[in-house]
Formats: sequence, C-alpha cells, structure tokens
Amino acid sequence: MTLLPFDDRDGWLWLDGSLVPWRDAKLHVLSHGLHYASAVFEGERAYAGNIFRLRDHTQRLINSGRIMNFDIPWTADEIDAACNAVLKANNLTDGYVRPIAWRGSEQLAVSATGTSIHLAIGAWPWPSYFGTNRMQGIRMGEAKWRRPPPETAPVHAKASGLYMIGSLSKLKAEQEGYADAMMLDWRGLVAETTSANIFFVIDGDLHTPVPDCFLDGITRRSVIALAKRNQMKVIERQINPTELSRTTEVFLAGTAAEVTAVREIGPHQFTPNRITETLMKDFDHLVLQSPQEVARAVA
Repeated sequence: MTLLPFDDRDGWLWLDGSLVPWRDAKLHVLSHGLHYASAVFEGERAYAGNIFRLRDHTQRLINSGRIMNFDIPWTADEIDAACNAVLKANNLTDGYVRPIAWRGSEQLAVSATGTSIHLAIGAWPWPSYFGTNRMQGIRMGEAKWRRPPPETAPVHAKASGLYMIGSLSKLKAEQEGYADAMMLDWRGLVAETTSANIFFVIDGDLHTPVPDCFLDGITRRSVIALAKRNQMKVIERQINPTELSRTTEVFLAGTAAEVTAVREIGPHQFTPNRITETLMKDFDHLVLQSPQEVARAVA
C-alpha cells in the first residue's frame, strides 16, 4: 500500500479546536516545537471504529505535556471527542491516529515561557507496520545509540525530541537490511526497540525490561495483562544482552508493531512459537472488543 506524502492529501485534521481541510492545517516555520522539540504526541490505532485504549493514550498525552512543563488547553473528554471526530471525518474505521501538542511561534528562545500551546490530530489508513505475517518474525540489528538515564532527559514523556535516537537507529538498521534495531540503555542493558517494547521467553517464562528509562507502553501493559490471564509468569527485570543466547522466543509490543515476532537479533536466532502466537492471537482479539470489554480485560 503506497501512501501519499503527508502534505499532499485530501481529508480533515483537527487543529486547535476545529476540523480543517487537510491541506490547510499548517504551523509557522518558526514554531518553538520545530526548533527545540517542545512537542509531545501519541500514536493510536483504531479497530472496527474504536480507538484502542483511547483514554489511556489521551491521559498520557496530557501527562507528557506536564512533564514538558506545559498544560494542553483541552480536557481529556475534549481530546477523546476530537480523535473520534477526525476518524469519522476521514471515513475511517481502521487506521492510525496521531495527536500532537507543541509550543507555538510567539517566542523563539530556549525557554519560550510566553508561547501558546497548540494541538493537532490526524488520522489515516495504516497497514501492519511489519507486514501481515507477523508470526513469521522480523530480523533486527543492534543499535549504536543508547537510551539515556532518567536524570538526563524526560524519559517518561512521549516527547518528540526523544525519538531522534530511535529514528537514527531505525534508519541505520534498514540500511543494513534489518526491519528494526534493539536498543540498550546507558548501562548496557536491554531497553526496547526504536519504537516498541520487547519481550523474551527464557526457560518458559516471559521476561521484559523494567521501563525505568523508556515508556511503559500501553500495548506493553495490555500484553502483560493478557499473559497473566493465560497463567503465564511475567518477570519485569533488568536484562543483559548476553541472555539472548538462552532466549527461545522474542516479540515486540507497540501501537505500530502490535504484537510482532522476532526471528533474529544480530547473531542470535529465535523460533516464534506457542507463547508468541498465543499472545498475538489474544491481542488481535482484544483490539476488536468494545472499549468497556477492553477495560475489563486489561484491568
């Protein structure tokens, strides 16, 4: 599926309180968010007309803004309604939804305390991030860049500036023939991939890194809940990359990735198997449920 450039499409976006024609949704080139990465965003997926865990995404967007020292001037109810309105305006029942909030153009200085806060929301069709056969497993490299310690960056905000590291790492991985890259943290421990959380099956149990310097993803939490419902033992801990040698299954979890198997990380090979398949099928079933049923399933 070939997508048009994002500045050359028909449709509707929500911008600062109103639906506007896609091509008319603009910001000034001297906006603070563009120059200093003073922006936060969300990535959301809609399935069968419902945005999966919409309120959780909206609340994280608001909290990310507060971590970045600004308040988004719309309530969670208003943001939820705007996301649904964009989906409907673009005649979508399945697709990707992207809210983003940023500092405006009133002042272009490092602090920019006098800037206004803007909010835009787009939605568009987006197929499976790693292809339709997610059980086949993707090949991953190992990233050069590392996730920073929490004392050096707002690591628990979904802030645009933090994605420079992932963007560089994914670009390099693709240039080397991989689909993605595993990222380590500043200690040399496993963190995540460029845009998804990662899980390992070791000795029959499910292991995943503690999210102390990266996002505790909404899909990550959903998968953990599903695993526990399946009586799987889930262990959140610090994971050394040397442990890949005794890992049997690996999979990713994220809004874009959904649940995707991994068959290779650098020199290590894995065989997607029962645990990955079970959680993939359960997640694919979960996203088609009503918001009320989803809330009960992940409680």
